[in-house]
Amino acid sequence: MGKLDGRVVIVTGAARGQGEQEARLFVEEGARVVVADVLDEQGEALAEELGAESAAYVHLDVGVEEDWRAATAAAKDAFGKVDGLVNNAGILRFNELLGTPLEEFEQIIRVNQIGCFLGIRTVAPEMAAAGGGTIVNTASYTALTGMAYVGAYAATKHAILGLTRVAALELAGRNIRVNAVCPGAVDTPMTNPAQLDPGADPEAAREAVAELYKKLVPLGRIGQPQEVAALALFLTGDDSAYITGQPFVIDGGWLAGVSVV
Repeated sequence: MGKLDGRVVIVTGAARGQGEQEARLFVEEGARVVVADVLDEQGEALAEELGAESAAYVHLDVGVEEDWRAATAAAKDAFGKVDGLVNNAGILRFNELLGTPLEEFEQIIRVNQIGCFLGIRTVAPEMAAAGGGTIVNTASYTALTGMAYVGAYAATKHAILGLTRVAALELAGRNIRVNAVCPGAVDTPMTNPAQLDPGADPEAAREAVAELYKKLVPLGRIGQPQEVAALALFLTGDDSAYITGQPFVIDGGWLAGVSVV
């Protein structure tokens, strides 16, 4: 018996990184997963690897309302219903706030914040029709504090917490729970772009990242996407049946305070 037997879950940004690990873990726990992304080749390969009975790929630009309608329809066509959503897709840009172009700020809002809103608004009615479900929104450590050079990103993650709380209140009567994961630094291409650079030395990049977070994080290391996936699994399954409207920080103690050691 898996923790998600019988569940049908859409995972956005699932072609790689954190979303990929969520998709893999959910399938291991018995769910049928809709792998949703704009990275078609990688997403299709993952769905094929997971198997047609357990996974299907759909192209989804989370900032496009029609894409959400099509993805939800595809999920129902493939598996009959939708009763889970992980709003994982997001983008990060490093820039000084006063030097951030409006176009960049709006792009980050479109993917991170509007994408989350459209996901909730589009999928929640289908969950209600299925008898209820769960929504897990991916916020961030920066949803609860500030961080220099990620002003647009932090603004959208603060907004996601607001959406999470309001959605939890409004959807509780439809048997839909809504929570948020708030990761700190996680070892994915978004946090460590060198993973996507064919000219980079992967070992040197890993060492540099390890040294940075050894200093910043009380537990002395960067997080792994599998660890965030495990939290998303908890919030999607019945083990969290009495939890809704809450942020869950998973950051190795980064937010706890300042160490003097």
